[in-house]
Amino acid sequence: MTDRVTPGAPFTVLPVPGGVEVLRLACSVGTLTALRARPAGTGHGTALLVPGFTGSKEDFLDLLPLLADHGWDAWAFSQRGQGDSAAPEGESAYTRELFAADAVEVARLVRAATGAGPLHLLGHSFGGTVAQAAALAAPGEFADLVLLCSGPHGWPGRKAAEEDRLRAAGKRTDLWTLDNPERAALDPAELGLVERFVRERSRHTSVDNLLGAIAVLRDPEDHTLALAATGLPVLVAHGVRDSDAWPQPWQRRSAELLGGRYAVIPDAGHLPNQENPAATAALLSG
Repeated sequence: MTDRVTPGAPFTVLPVPGGVEVLRLACSVGTLTALRARPAGTGHGTALLVPGFTGSKEDFLDLLPLLADHGWDAWAFSQRGQGDSAAPEGESAYTRELFAADAVEVARLVRAATGAGPLHLLGHSFGGTVAQAAALAAPGEFADLVLLCSGPHGWPGRKAAEEDRLRAAGKRTDLWTLDNPERAALDPAELGLVERFVRERSRHTSVDNLLGAIAVLRDPEDHTLALAATGLPVLVAHGVRDSDAWPQPWQRRSAELLGGRYAVIPDAGHLPNQENPAATAALLSG
């Protein structure tokens, strides 16, 4: 540990598995929260996992212990504006460059705290877009890159419905409440544990984060060839039922252009880290 990596507290109600540490990372934007699962012995190396749109580090609660079992020193962090991480005000605080700068800074903190070499970087969905930008900004910080359910570029009008609803509400509410108005006021005891967590996380998520992320996800610029030029090994993977974010042929083609591996995870959709964490951990460790 260093004075910039200190113990933290669990976020809301989801239990933290045994062997998983909750941490606080002192970053330029403020405190970003993280989870860490240490391996029993030496193994594959140190991995950094980046969550996606509306997500947080807790998206990897099931995956982290399994990665540790495979020999990884596995870290995940909540990005700016997610969950209990720092949330600066204004949409201008949530650009591709700033999200990526956070990921690079976190990578350097992790390396300083552990003595690790270049990290194995994984980004899920929107987190994959951030991970690509981080790898382009500082390729020397990373040993390789995994794009999990994440594609090469965006397109105009993407997530227009979500943006319109958030702006119509004056940015005073959250997506879960807009999607579940009849359940928004229920007592927590009337909700299941996961639904309680999702409701609380949504309420803690910065609307500026969501709007900034939507703008990033719309960007049609394709960085695939620039990423290939870094020489970083890349794995592109998604769940067999994933149709939520990017067309599967786009992801397969991206892997081809990157000269990377391509894999389809069975019994999973857009969240293989939650829907089939065992197969996901095995793939990442193969």
